[in-house]
Amino acid sequence: MTNSAAPIKITSKDTALEFLDSYDTFLFDCDGVLWLGNHLLPHTKEFLDLLAAKGKRTIFVTNNSTKSRLQYTKKFASFGITVKEEQIFTSGYASSIYVRDFLKLQPGQDKVWVFGEGGIEQELAKMGYESLGGTDPRLATEFDASTSPFLVDGLDPSVKAVIAGLDHEINYHKLAVTLQYLQQEDKVHFVGTNVDSTFPQKGHTFPGAGSMVESIAFAAGRRPAYCGKPNMNMLNTIVSAFDLDRSKCCMVGDRLNTDMRFGVEGKLGATLLVLSGIETEERAVEVSPDHVNPKYFAEKLGDIWQLAEGN
Repeated sequence: MTNSAAPIKITSKDTALEFLDSYDTFLFDCDGVLWLGNHLLPHTKEFLDLLAAKGKRTIFVTNNSTKSRLQYTKKFASFGITVKEEQIFTSGYASSIYVRDFLKLQPGQDKVWVFGEGGIEQELAKMGYESLGGTDPRLATEFDASTSPFLVDGLDPSVKAVIAGLDHEINYHKLAVTLQYLQQEDKVHFVGTNVDSTFPQKGHTFPGAGSMVESIAFAAGRRPAYCGKPNMNMLNTIVSAFDLDRSKCCMVGDRLNTDMRFGVEGKLGATLLVLSGIETEERAVEVSPDHVNPKYFAEKLGDIWQLAEGN
């Protein structure tokens, strides 16, 4: 699925202002769009300030499950940007919503095994769910099936779902125990945070959540229900929460297969691809059955601010 018109590169003040004035709500990916790792991209804050001055709504939609929404507000604050928790949607939060609203797991009764980091655990806890695995330090020990504290007394029968996502400390112990739960196909649901195979940081490309989720999916012979972008359940939740007019929304991201697909298949008014993350201009304009095309693209958000302000 591609857009019928060729993508428009924002290179003039007129195009920048037309773009900004055409939409009321801007949904942003974070990594590769606003920042790279812990480095805020040039003029990102000024761009967000410009949107605020124009009365635009901003929502931040990230496939990074390693941080909770509260942790994200603190990261924004470290850059001098004020963002409320309700403006942030992470794939860990979306996965927790899926467990609650679609799988109907009962807080205080049903548990979730986490193959991932603290962001997932914290979002589950806010909804009243007890999670196992995740950042438990006992998973850092060398795996031995005869001594693993997660196996010696049998699997916890209260675990009704596995949520799998990015884990910077992935090891065999975590993979092994997660597989045991996933082999209970008739009892345990399989949820994946997001499909991103890689992510950019400090000039390098590193394995993403999708690489890790798919490894355990292959071992289990099962397919996960993915909850992050480009899953429409995530977008529907956002649209409902803010009562958005999709035609007046623009999705801003750095990936064609997740961010741009999220906006195009979600029938948003526009998509903007920035080249500060994972994609190239060649890919942005390439017509291919393998990916969607954006309506607009730019080198980075700061360029649009500079054009709009005449700097």
